[in-house]
Amino acid sequence: MEKILVLRIYKTIVGIIGILGNGLVCLVIGKVSSMQTRTNAFIFHQAVVDVLGSTMLLLQSEVPLPEPLPDSAQGYFICVIWNSNFVLFLLFVISTYNLLSLTMERYFAIVYPFKYQAAFAAHPRLKVDLIIAGCWVLGVAIKSYGLVIFEFPNGKCVARDIPISQVMGILTAVLQYVVPVAVMLFAYIRISVELKRGAAQVGPVPAPAALAPAAGTSNSDTSRPAPNMMESLMQARRNTFKTLLIVFITFLVCWTPNQLLFFMFTVGWTVHDKWYYLLSVAMVATNCCVNPVIYAFKYRQFRNGFLEMVGRGKRNRNMPNNAIASHQISRQIPNE
Repeated sequence: MEKILVLRIYKTIVGIIGILGNGLVCLVIGKVSSMQTRTNAFIFHQAVVDVLGSTMLLLQSEVPLPEPLPDSAQGYFICVIWNSNFVLFLLFVISTYNLLSLTMERYFAIVYPFKYQAAFAAHPRLKVDLIIAGCWVLGVAIKSYGLVIFEFPNGKCVARDIPISQVMGILTAVLQYVVPVAVMLFAYIRISVELKRGAAQVGPVPAPAALAPAAGTSNSDTSRPAPNMMESLMQARRNTFKTLLIVFITFLVCWTPNQLLFFMFTVGWTVHDKWYYLLSVAMVATNCCVNPVIYAFKYRQFRNGFLEMVGRGKRNRNMPNNAIASHQISRQIPNE
Protein backbone atom coordinates (compact mmCIF):
# COMPACT_ATOMS: atom_id res chain seq x y z
CA MET A 1 0.00 0.00 0.00
CA GLU A 2 1.22 3.50 -0.85
CA LYS A 3 2.20 5.23 2.40
CA ILE A 4 2.07 8.83 1.14
CA LEU A 5 -1.61 9.77 1.27
CA VAL A 6 -1.58 12.31 -1.58
CA LEU A 7 0.27 9.90 -3.86
CA ARG A 8 -2.04 7.06 -2.88
CA ILE A 9 -5.13 9.10 -3.77
CA TYR A 10 -3.58 10.18 -7.06
CA LYS A 11 -2.53 6.64 -8.05
CA THR A 12 -5.96 5.30 -7.14
CA ILE A 13 -7.71 7.90 -9.30
CA VAL A 14 -5.30 7.30 -12.21
CA GLY A 15 -5.76 3.54 -11.89
CA ILE A 16 -9.55 3.72 -11.96
CA ILE A 17 -9.63 6.19 -14.88
CA GLY A 18 -7.07 4.07 -16.75
CA ILE A 19 -9.11 0.88 -16.33
CA LEU A 20 -12.39 2.51 -17.38
CA GLY A 21 -10.98 4.61 -20.23
CA ASN A 22 -8.82 1.94 -21.82
CA GLY A 23 -11.56 -0.62 -21.26
CA LEU A 24 -13.86 1.61 -23.33
CA VAL A 25 -11.24 1.80 -26.10
CA CYS A 26 -11.03 -2.02 -26.16
CA LEU A 27 -14.83 -2.29 -26.24
CA VAL A 28 -15.27 0.12 -29.15
CA ILE A 29 -12.55 -1.47 -31.29
CA GLY A 30 -13.76 -4.97 -30.44
CA LYS A 31 -17.43 -4.27 -31.14
CA VAL A 32 -17.34 -1.99 -34.21
CA SER A 33 -16.20 -3.71 -37.39
CA SER A 34 -15.12 -0.46 -39.08
CA MET A 35 -12.62 0.06 -36.23
CA GLN A 36 -10.87 -3.26 -36.79
CA THR A 37 -7.93 -2.06 -38.90
CA ARG A 38 -4.21 -2.71 -38.58
CA THR A 39 -3.62 0.67 -36.98
CA ASN A 40 -6.40 0.11 -34.47
CA ALA A 41 -5.06 -3.37 -33.67
CA PHE A 42 -2.01 -1.67 -32.17
CA ILE A 43 -4.22 0.89 -30.41
CA PHE A 44 -6.27 -2.00 -29.00
CA HIS A 45 -3.10 -3.69 -27.71
CA GLN A 46 -1.96 -0.36 -26.25
CA ALA A 47 -5.25 -0.11 -24.36
CA VAL A 48 -4.98 -3.71 -23.09
CA VAL A 49 -1.46 -3.10 -21.76
CA ASP A 50 -2.57 0.17 -20.16
CA VAL A 51 -5.52 -1.60 -18.50
CA LEU A 52 -3.06 -4.07 -16.98
CA GLY A 53 -0.74 -1.23 -15.95
CA SER A 54 -3.62 0.70 -14.39
CA THR A 55 -4.72 -2.42 -12.51
CA MET A 56 -1.20 -2.95 -11.15
CA LEU A 57 -1.02 0.70 -10.14
CA LEU A 58 -4.33 0.43 -8.29
CA LEU A 59 -3.30 -2.79 -6.51
CA GLN A 60 0.06 -1.38 -5.46
CA SER A 61 -1.65 1.71 -4.12
CA GLU A 62 -4.40 -0.07 -2.15
CA VAL A 63 -3.28 -3.60 -1.23
CA PRO A 64 -1.67 -3.67 2.25
CA LEU A 65 1.62 -5.56 2.64
CA PRO A 66 2.83 -7.44 5.73
CA GLU A 67 5.41 -5.66 7.89
CA PRO A 68 7.95 -7.04 8.43
CA LEU A 69 8.09 -9.22 5.34
CA PRO A 70 7.77 -12.94 6.08
CA ASP A 71 10.91 -15.00 5.53
CA SER A 72 9.24 -17.12 2.87
CA ALA A 73 8.43 -17.26 -0.83
CA GLN A 74 5.77 -14.60 -0.26
CA GLY A 75 8.34 -12.22 1.23
CA TYR A 76 10.75 -12.90 -1.64
CA PHE A 77 8.00 -12.15 -4.19
CA ILE A 78 7.06 -8.89 -2.45
CA CYS A 79 10.70 -7.79 -2.26
CA VAL A 80 11.95 -8.76 -5.73
CA ILE A 81 8.78 -8.44 -7.85
CA TRP A 82 6.34 -6.14 -6.03
CA ASN A 83 8.48 -3.53 -4.27
CA SER A 84 10.84 -3.25 -7.23
CA ASN A 85 7.91 -2.25 -9.51
CA PHE A 86 9.13 -4.92 -11.96
CA VAL A 87 5.70 -5.82 -13.37
CA LEU A 88 4.52 -2.21 -13.51
CA PHE A 89 7.56 -0.95 -15.42
CA LEU A 90 7.56 -4.08 -17.59
CA LEU A 91 4.07 -3.10 -18.74
CA PHE A 92 5.20 0.50 -19.22
CA VAL A 93 8.07 -0.64 -21.48
CA ILE A 94 5.77 -2.95 -23.47
CA SER A 95 3.44 0.02 -23.93
CA THR A 96 6.40 2.09 -25.17
CA TYR A 97 7.41 -0.48 -27.77
CA ASN A 98 3.80 -0.90 -28.87
CA LEU A 99 3.65 2.88 -29.43
CA LEU A 100 6.86 2.53 -31.44
CA SER A 101 5.27 -0.28 -33.50
CA LEU A 102 2.14 1.81 -34.04
CA THR A 103 4.26 4.76 -35.18
CA MET A 104 6.30 2.65 -37.58
CA GLU A 105 3.12 1.07 -39.00
CA ARG A 106 1.91 4.56 -39.91
CA TYR A 107 5.38 5.52 -41.13
CA PHE A 108 5.57 2.69 -43.67
CA ALA A 109 1.90 3.07 -44.67
CA ILE A 110 2.37 6.74 -45.54
CA VAL A 111 6.03 7.02 -46.63
CA TYR A 112 6.33 3.65 -48.38
CA PRO A 113 2.71 2.69 -49.24
CA PHE A 114 3.52 0.12 -51.96
CA LYS A 115 6.07 -1.74 -49.85
CA TYR A 116 3.63 -1.56 -46.94
CA GLN A 117 0.81 -3.14 -48.94
CA ALA A 118 3.15 -5.83 -50.28
CA ALA A 119 4.44 -6.63 -46.79
CA PHE A 120 0.92 -7.16 -45.44
CA ALA A 121 -0.52 -8.80 -48.57
CA ALA A 122 -0.20 -12.30 -47.09
CA HIS A 123 -1.24 -13.21 -43.53
CA PRO A 124 -1.68 -9.62 -42.25
CA ARG A 125 -3.27 -10.74 -38.97
CA LEU A 126 -0.39 -13.10 -38.20
CA LYS A 127 2.20 -10.39 -38.90
CA VAL A 128 0.47 -7.91 -36.59
CA ASP A 129 0.31 -10.60 -33.88
CA LEU A 130 4.03 -11.31 -34.31
CA ILE A 131 4.89 -7.62 -33.95
CA ILE A 132 2.79 -7.40 -30.79
CA ALA A 133 4.44 -10.55 -29.41
CA GLY A 134 7.80 -8.96 -30.18
CA CYS A 135 6.88 -6.01 -27.93
CA TRP A 136 6.43 -8.44 -25.02
CA VAL A 137 9.69 -10.27 -25.76
CA LEU A 138 11.63 -6.99 -25.92
CA GLY A 139 9.95 -5.73 -22.75
CA VAL A 140 10.86 -8.84 -20.77
CA ALA A 141 14.42 -8.82 -22.14
CA ILE A 142 14.99 -5.17 -21.23
CA LYS A 143 13.41 -5.30 -17.76
CA SER A 144 14.84 -8.69 -16.75
CA TYR A 145 17.73 -6.77 -15.17
CA GLY A 146 15.22 -5.44 -12.62
CA LEU A 147 14.83 -8.94 -11.18
CA VAL A 148 18.39 -8.96 -9.85
CA ILE A 149 18.48 -5.46 -8.33
CA PHE A 150 17.09 -6.62 -4.97
CA GLU A 151 17.82 -9.69 -2.85
CA PHE A 152 16.11 -11.17 0.21
CA PRO A 153 18.71 -12.58 2.65
CA ASN A 154 17.38 -13.65 6.06
CA GLY A 155 14.03 -11.99 5.49
CA LYS A 156 15.46 -8.54 4.67
CA CYS A 157 14.87 -6.77 1.37
CA VAL A 158 18.11 -5.04 0.36
CA ALA A 159 19.66 -3.67 -2.83
CA ARG A 160 22.16 -6.04 -4.40
CA ASP A 161 25.73 -4.88 -5.05
CA ILE A 162 26.22 -5.51 -8.77
CA PRO A 163 29.64 -4.68 -10.30
CA ILE A 164 28.20 -3.67 -13.70
CA SER A 165 25.12 -1.90 -12.32
CA GLN A 166 26.03 1.43 -13.95
CA VAL A 167 26.54 -0.15 -17.36
CA MET A 168 23.29 -2.14 -17.13
CA GLY A 169 21.37 0.88 -15.84
CA ILE A 170 22.54 3.10 -18.69
CA LEU A 171 21.86 0.35 -21.24
CA THR A 172 18.36 -0.12 -19.84
CA ALA A 173 17.64 3.63 -20.05
CA VAL A 174 18.90 3.74 -23.64
CA LEU A 175 16.81 0.75 -24.75
CA GLN A 176 13.57 1.61 -22.96
CA TYR A 177 13.59 5.35 -23.68
CA VAL A 178 16.33 6.86 -25.87
CA VAL A 179 16.09 4.46 -28.81
CA PRO A 180 12.26 4.40 -29.05
CA VAL A 181 12.06 8.20 -28.72
CA ALA A 182 14.75 8.80 -31.37
CA VAL A 183 13.12 6.41 -33.85
CA MET A 184 9.62 7.81 -33.27
CA LEU A 185 10.83 11.39 -33.60
CA PHE A 186 12.46 10.58 -36.93
CA ALA A 187 9.29 8.79 -38.11
CA TYR A 188 6.97 11.67 -37.20
CA ILE A 189 9.17 14.18 -39.02
CA ARG A 190 9.17 12.03 -42.17
CA ILE A 191 5.41 11.41 -41.95
CA SER A 192 4.78 15.15 -41.60
CA VAL A 193 6.86 15.89 -44.70
CA GLU A 194 5.13 13.15 -46.69
CA LEU A 195 1.63 14.29 -45.71
CA LYS A 196 2.39 17.85 -46.80
CA ARG A 197 3.73 16.55 -50.11
CA GLY A 198 0.65 14.37 -50.59
CA ALA A 199 -1.70 17.25 -49.82
CA ALA A 200 0.05 19.38 -52.44
CA GLN A 201 -0.31 16.62 -55.04
CA VAL A 202 -4.01 16.01 -54.34
CA GLY A 203 -4.81 19.73 -54.39
CA PRO A 204 -8.18 21.25 -53.51
CA VAL A 205 -11.33 19.21 -54.06
CA PRO A 206 -13.15 20.31 -57.26
CA ALA A 207 -16.23 22.44 -56.74
CA PRO A 208 -19.60 20.71 -57.24
CA ALA A 209 -20.20 22.67 -60.46
CA ALA A 210 -16.99 21.32 -61.91
CA LEU A 211 -18.29 17.79 -61.45
CA ALA A 212 -21.55 18.41 -63.33
CA PRO A 213 -21.98 16.21 -66.47
CA ALA A 214 -21.09 17.85 -69.75
CA ALA A 215 -23.51 17.82 -72.69
CA GLY A 216 -23.70 14.43 -74.32
CA THR A 217 -22.17 12.53 -71.41
CA SER A 218 -23.84 10.25 -68.89
CA ASN A 219 -23.72 10.54 -65.14
CA SER A 220 -21.82 7.26 -64.93
CA ASP A 221 -18.98 8.76 -67.00
CA THR A 222 -18.51 11.86 -64.89
CA SER A 223 -19.43 10.85 -61.33
CA ARG A 224 -15.99 9.48 -60.54
CA PRO A 225 -15.37 9.93 -56.80
CA ALA A 226 -11.59 9.56 -57.01
CA PRO A 227 -10.71 13.17 -56.02
CA ASN A 228 -13.12 13.12 -53.10
CA MET A 229 -11.92 9.68 -52.04
CA MET A 230 -8.28 10.76 -52.16
CA GLU A 231 -9.01 13.90 -50.19
CA SER A 232 -10.95 11.86 -47.61
CA LEU A 233 -8.06 9.41 -47.36
CA MET A 234 -5.62 12.26 -46.82
CA GLN A 235 -7.88 13.77 -44.15
CA ALA A 236 -8.15 10.42 -42.37
CA ARG A 237 -4.37 9.99 -42.45
CA ARG A 238 -3.81 13.52 -41.16
CA ASN A 239 -6.28 12.98 -38.34
CA THR A 240 -4.60 9.70 -37.32
CA PHE A 241 -1.18 11.35 -37.57
CA LYS A 242 -2.20 14.30 -35.39
CA THR A 243 -3.73 11.96 -32.82
CA LEU A 244 -0.63 9.78 -32.60
CA LEU A 245 1.62 12.85 -32.50
CA ILE A 246 -0.26 14.09 -29.43
CA VAL A 247 0.07 10.62 -27.90
CA PHE A 248 3.82 10.74 -28.56
CA ILE A 249 4.22 14.24 -27.07
CA THR A 250 2.24 13.16 -24.01
CA PHE A 251 4.51 10.13 -23.70
CA LEU A 252 7.56 12.43 -23.75
CA VAL A 253 6.10 14.70 -21.06
CA CYS A 254 5.18 11.77 -18.80
CA TRP A 255 8.34 9.70 -19.25
CA THR A 256 11.24 12.16 -19.59
CA PRO A 257 11.56 13.27 -15.92
CA ASN A 258 11.56 9.68 -14.65
CA GLN A 259 14.14 8.52 -17.19
CA LEU A 260 16.44 11.45 -16.38
CA LEU A 261 16.23 10.57 -12.69
CA PHE A 262 16.79 6.89 -13.47
CA PHE A 263 19.93 7.83 -15.39
CA MET A 264 21.10 9.93 -12.41
CA PHE A 265 20.52 6.90 -10.17
CA THR A 266 22.65 4.68 -12.41
CA VAL A 267 25.62 7.05 -12.10
CA GLY A 268 25.43 7.20 -8.32
CA TRP A 269 22.84 9.80 -7.32
CA THR A 270 20.37 8.84 -4.59
CA VAL A 271 16.96 9.78 -5.93
CA HIS A 272 14.59 6.91 -5.09
CA ASP A 273 13.49 8.42 -1.78
CA LYS A 274 13.08 11.99 -3.04
CA TRP A 275 9.73 13.67 -3.60
CA TYR A 276 10.58 14.54 -7.21
CA TYR A 277 11.29 10.88 -8.00
CA LEU A 278 7.91 9.91 -6.59
CA LEU A 279 6.35 12.67 -8.70
CA SER A 280 8.10 11.31 -11.79
CA VAL A 281 6.69 7.83 -11.12
CA ALA A 282 3.22 9.37 -10.80
CA MET A 283 3.74 11.10 -14.17
CA VAL A 284 4.69 7.80 -15.82
CA ALA A 285 1.57 6.25 -14.30
CA THR A 286 -0.52 9.09 -15.74
CA ASN A 287 0.44 7.92 -19.20
CA CYS A 288 -1.73 4.84 -18.59
CA CYS A 289 -4.96 6.83 -18.47
CA VAL A 290 -4.43 9.80 -20.77
CA ASN A 291 -4.59 8.11 -24.19
CA PRO A 292 -8.37 7.43 -24.14
CA VAL A 293 -8.93 11.13 -23.44
CA ILE A 294 -6.81 12.00 -26.49
CA TYR A 295 -8.75 9.54 -28.66
CA ALA A 296 -12.07 10.98 -27.46
CA PHE A 297 -11.13 14.55 -28.38
CA LYS A 298 -8.85 14.10 -31.40
CA TYR A 299 -9.39 10.70 -33.07
CA ARG A 300 -12.39 11.10 -35.36
CA GLN A 301 -12.58 7.42 -36.25
CA PHE A 302 -12.79 6.48 -32.56
CA ARG A 303 -15.58 9.00 -31.94
CA ASN A 304 -17.51 7.68 -34.94
CA GLY A 305 -16.96 4.12 -33.75
CA PHE A 306 -18.22 4.96 -30.27
CA LEU A 307 -21.34 6.65 -31.67
CA GLU A 308 -21.92 3.67 -33.94
CA MET A 309 -21.59 1.27 -31.00
CA VAL A 310 -24.06 3.11 -28.76
CA GLY A 311 -26.59 4.03 -31.47
CA ARG A 312 -26.03 1.61 -34.33
CA GLY A 313 -29.55 0.17 -34.53
CA LYS A 314 -31.40 3.46 -34.20
CA ARG A 315 -29.10 5.22 -36.63
CA ASN A 316 -29.44 2.57 -39.32
CA ARG A 317 -33.25 2.52 -39.01
CA ASN A 318 -33.54 6.29 -39.45
CA MET A 319 -30.91 6.71 -42.18
CA PRO A 320 -32.10 6.84 -45.82
CA ASN A 321 -30.73 4.23 -48.19
CA ASN A 322 -28.47 6.65 -50.09
CA ALA A 323 -27.09 8.01 -46.81
CA ILE A 324 -26.34 4.48 -45.62
CA ALA A 325 -24.41 3.80 -48.83
CA SER A 326 -22.45 7.04 -48.42
CA HIS A 327 -21.74 6.18 -44.78
CA GLN A 328 -20.42 2.74 -45.75
CA ILE A 329 -18.08 4.25 -48.34
CA SER A 330 -16.70 6.76 -45.83
CA ARG A 331 -16.06 3.93 -43.35
CA GLN A 332 -13.90 2.11 -45.87
CA ILE A 333 -11.52 5.02 -46.51
CA PRO A 334 -9.23 4.82 -43.44
CA ASN A 335 -9.01 1.01 -43.44
CA GLU A 336 -5.45 0.33 -44.51
